[in-house]
Parts: sequence; C-alpha cells; structure tokens
Amino acid sequence: MAASKRVLVAERIAEEGLERLRQAGLEVLLHQGGRERLLEEVAAADGLVVRSATRVDRELLAAAPRLSIVGRAGVGVDNVDVAEATRRGVVVVNVPDGNTLSAAEHTFALMLAMVRHLPAADAALRAGRWERHLVGVQLYGKTLGIVGMGRIGRQVALRALAFGMRVLAHDPYLGGGQSVGDVRLVGLEELLGEADILTVHTPLTPQTRHLIGAREIALMKPGAYVVNCARGGIVDEEALAVALREGRLAGAALDVWEEEPPRPDHPLLQLDRVVVTPHLGASTVEAQRLNAETVADELIRWFAGRPVRNAVNLPPLSEEEWAAVRPFLGLAGVLGPFFVQALPTRLEQVSVGLSLQGRAAELVASAVLAGLLGAVLNSPLNLVNAAAVAAEQGIHWELRSERDGLGHQEVALEAGPAGARRRLRARLDPDGRPRIVALDDFPIDLVPTRHMLLSRHADRPGIVGRFGSILGERGINIAEMRLGRSAPGGEAVMVLGTDQPVDEATMEALSAIEPVEELRRIELGPWLPPGA
Repeated sequence: MAASKRVLVAERIAEEGLERLRQAGLEVLLHQGGRERLLEEVAAADGLVVRSATRVDRELLAAAPRLSIVGRAGVGVDNVDVAEATRRGVVVVNVPDGNTLSAAEHTFALMLAMVRHLPAADAALRAGRWERHLVGVQLYGKTLGIVGMGRIGRQVALRALAFGMRVLAHDPYLGGGQSVGDVRLVGLEELLGEADILTVHTPLTPQTRHLIGAREIALMKPGAYVVNCARGGIVDEEALAVALREGRLAGAALDVWEEEPPRPDHPLLQLDRVVVTPHLGASTVEAQRLNAETVADELIRWFAGRPVRNAVNLPPLSEEEWAAVRPFLGLAGVLGPFFVQALPTRLEQVSVGLSLQGRAAELVASAVLAGLLGAVLNSPLNLVNAAAVAAEQGIHWELRSERDGLGHQEVALEAGPAGARRRLRARLDPDGRPRIVALDDFPIDLVPTRHMLLSRHADRPGIVGRFGSILGERGINIAEMRLGRSAPGGEAVMVLGTDQPVDEATMEALSAIEPVEELRRIELGPWLPPGA
C-alpha cells in the first residue's frame, strides 16, 4: 500500500476503523471541524470517509482534485451527490449491512415507547407526579405495515412476528399478492388502510420523498401510529403534524428529520404524542465498529487495486471476475490514446467488442471508453465516469460480447460516424503486454511504445529504406517496425517505434516521400507505465 495515499475522515468513526487504515499504510487525516476547513483539507485527500452529517456535494467534490473514493460509514448515501461523484470519476461505497440490526431494534424501541407513553411517564415521575392514567396499547394482535422490505424492513418484520403482530408489507420491487414467509405483500393503499402502526424503511430518493404525505395519511385508520427510523423526508412532517393535532393519528415516533437537527420550534416537537430521538438508529457500539471496519476495508481494497464490494456507482465484482478484468485495464488505458492518434475520426458512435461476458465485460468496456474519451477531451476519466461523460458529449456507445468473433483476451474498438467507422483490434500477449493486432483492415502486430510513427502509403520497394535514412540522418533510432498491407502492391501501413520523439522538421521530410499518403505521430508517454 502506497504511504502517499491520504484518507480524510470527516466525522468521528470507531477507532478500530482508523487503526485498520493506518495498518494498511494509509495516511489518516482527521477533520478539524467547520465547512471551510473541510474544503481546505479535502484538497489533499485521495479518499474521504463520512457518516450522515457531511454534505459531499458539488462544492466539496470540486475542491478535491485527488479524490478517487468516498466511503459512507453507514447505509444511506443521500448526503452524497452520487451523480456528481460519478461524473468526476469518484467511486462511492457504503456499508449496506452495518446498521441493519441496530436500526431494526431502534425501530422497536421507538414503537414501544410510543404506544406505552414511556417518555411522558418518565418525565412525570421525575417531576414528582405518579401518573398511572397513561394507558397504552399492546403490540400483540396489531397490524404492522412496513413500507420497504430491504434488509432493515425484513429484520423489523421478524421482530414484529415474534411480538405476535400481523405483518403486511409494501415494496415496489416485490409483487403484491405474494408472501415472504409470514409477511403478506400488498399495495400501498391496502397497507395504509389496514395498518395499526406504519413504519417506513426505504432509502430517500426523489421517488420516495414525501412518500407518506397528506393523501396517504388520510387513507390510514383513525388512531393509527407512524414510525420513521429510515430517512427524514420520506414522511411529510407538516402533514404528519396536522394529522396529530387534529387527532386523526394516535401518535408518531421519529428518529430522522427533513432538516437535521430540527429547529426548536418544529411543530412535531410541540406535541406530547410524538416520541423523538436525534438520529440514533445506528448508534450502537456494535454498529459503529462494524461500519468503521467495513468502510476502512473498502478503501484499503480500492487503493490496493482490488474490487470494492459495496460500490454505489460501479457494478459489483467477485474476486474471480476482478482477476479476469484487471489484466485488461492496462490494455484499455493504452487503446484509447492510440486509437485517437492513429485513427482520427468523430466519436459519434463507439462500439467495444469483448470475448468477456457479464459484469466483467461492462467494466472493461468502461475502461476502454474512458481511455478513448480521456484522450479526446484531455481530461482524466476512468471506469466510474466514462459512461456519464459519453452521455454528456452526446456519444452513443455499446458493448458487444463476442464469444466467437474475437480470440481469447482480445478487444475490438470501433468509432466514428455511421458508414465511416475506424477499427482497431488488440489483445494481451502471454506476458500481459498489450498488442495491437489490426488497424482498420490491415493486420499488424505491435507492442505500443512511447514514440511511434504510423505511415499509410502505396506498397512500393524502398519505402522502409528511405524512412530509415531520414531518421538516421537526424539521430532518431528505430526501435521496432511493423508492416501490414492489403495485398502485394496495394495499400500498406507501417508503424515504427522510435527511441526519440520525432520533431516537426523530420515529419515534413518523411511526409514528402512520394508514396506516403498519410503520416501520423503517436505519443503514448502519459499512458504507459514508467520504463515502458
């Protein structure tokens, strides 16, 4: 692990996670507080770790030119601008399982406190009042409606069944009318009409914001309860306060808020029948340790060149799939710059053909696209943001999985306007080096080097010698040469690798050789590993 990689930890996480980062050779920087200070600190960070309070927005990402990964030490990523991170080539990872049990248990803690008036009873007794008139209701026999049957929703359902509750659930990704164990899946309106207690467990997205609003609350039973231990904004807080004040709902319990912390005069904080906590769903020793250790492991894997397991904006890969992908990444990084310089064309349409299949093929294709667009736009792209940048540029691209059309570990790249597409085919040799094996219709076999010349000319005797003479006179040594031709005496292509870059005057002299129709200089220094 390179010690030069710096990880900025913007919020407090368990010491176990910090120690893992340090033991892996990463330099850990702890945020000193304040937004302005954070914007200064992130400029030197290669990785960033946050919880739920830090806004990883466009401003912060723009201030972090070195940043390649954001680790969210928790589940939700609504405080991270994932689209902007993707556009900038920053991978975003989270910890899907870290909070599951703690959040499910906190949901039940709120539920029990709400239906048994525990906060009011506690406050009264501490004030010297013996208020035994605080009569609640039991959970046994009640119908619990769960919106969202992901990891946390399922754990809540298990606990509700253990309490002897009837459990209904709604999830747009699961069909209604079926069952998951003893839980019946129904439509949202049916669930709202039957639930004695409603609890939400969905992420906050544009589709789920105010999912439970005035209309939905009006469909609920008189005297029902609402619990939100997921994300502020899923339940419309203003509509909830109105229903509670009017007595249509018996109570509510909230751990999360649309604005955190809520303002002191928030209407829900003025109501006795509302139980509130300050976003404590994940606040257990066990959850915090698991979140910190898991997010640390993700950053360690990323900086070690291994696949991350919980990326929000990358396809998940197994170790086996990554082993198949990784050798292609160096090849992909060279193909684009070589293509752009050797086969200039307008990138209206791009097609990547691979013998790989599935998610591995998607990742390699993204890497090829990143190399191609990065060379054109002269900006650093990677497999995270390549597709997004292509869409921004109006470039249509496709992946073709070709089992029969390509050999083992081969890549075919085509680009250009319809009817005038240029083509390149490359492969990995047994030593893992990239080799160009075809340019347009010309078979050729070359290992890309730092300095190259590509000539298209009529296949005539003496061309190679004249090139050699001109280059030799100018002190430019030919390191290797590859030839390809359509037929004897037809059109030919020649690629020369040189030890020195070719200057403009030499290019003019070579271009003046009579059969030469096109001469291109190819410089791959920025894309080749040192020493190549």
